[in-house]
Amino acid sequence: MDLQQRIEQTDWKEIAESLNNKGYATVPQILSADECDGLRHQYGDDTLYRKTIVMENHGYGMGQYKYYNYPLPGIVEGLRRMIYPNIAPVANNWMQALGIAKTFPGTLKELTELCHAHAQNRPTPLILKYGKGGYNAMHQDLYGEIFFPMQLVVCLNQPGQDFEGGEFVLIEQRPRMQSKAIVLNPGKGDMLIFTTNFRPAKGSKGYHRVNMRHGVSELSGGERHTLGVIFHDAS
Repeated sequence: MDLQQRIEQTDWKEIAESLNNKGYATVPQILSADECDGLRHQYGDDTLYRKTIVMENHGYGMGQYKYYNYPLPGIVEGLRRMIYPNIAPVANNWMQALGIAKTFPGTLKELTELCHAHAQNRPTPLILKYGKGGYNAMHQDLYGEIFFPMQLVVCLNQPGQDFEGGEFVLIEQRPRMQSKAIVLNPGKGDMLIFTTNFRPAKGSKGYHRVNMRHGVSELSGGERHTLGVIFHDAS
C-alpha cells in the first residue's frame, strides 16, 4: 500500500478515543522500512533543511535536529497534509470541552494560511538524531500564537537492534496530584500522535485541563533518528 492508503485504512475512531482518554495514540507501520531509510539517509543533505540545532548548546538535551525547508519532502508533506483532517475534529472537541473559544480549520492548507496571517511562516517538521548518551529534555513545541494541540513522531530506526534505551516519554501533570510518566517504545515505521500542550480530562465537576510534556530518555548505545511533524508553522 502507498502512504495515502495506509492513512485511509487507519482506524481514526480508535485513534480519537485513545487521544481523548490518554493524550496519545500509536499507529504501527505508517512508514515502510524503505521510507524510513530514505528519510534517514537524507540527513546529511543540508539543502533540505533551514536550520540545525545542536541540543547541548541550548540545554535541550544531547543530540542534533534539523528543521526542513519548504517544499517539504513528499513523505513529510503527505503525512502532515493527510493526517491533519483526521485529528482536527478531535482538537475542536477538546477546545469545546475546555471552554476555549478557538476552532481549527478542516484542512492543513487553511491552518497554514492562518499561521502565515500571524507572521508564522517557517516550516516546523524536523528530523532528530541521537547517539550514545543522547536524550531530549521534557518540552512542548508551540512556536507562536497559533499552535495546533497535537503532533506526531515516527521512529526511523529499530529499537533493540539499531539502538538501546531512547524511549519516548510523556509526562502528564495532573491537577493536585503527582505527575504521571508514560514510557513508549515505538518500532521502526511506527507513528505516535500525542498532545503538544494539553488535553481535556473529565472529573467529577466536568472537564479540566491536563498539561503534558514529551521527551526522549537517554540512549545507552547505537543511533536513533526520529521524524517529527508539527502542523503549525513557526514565527
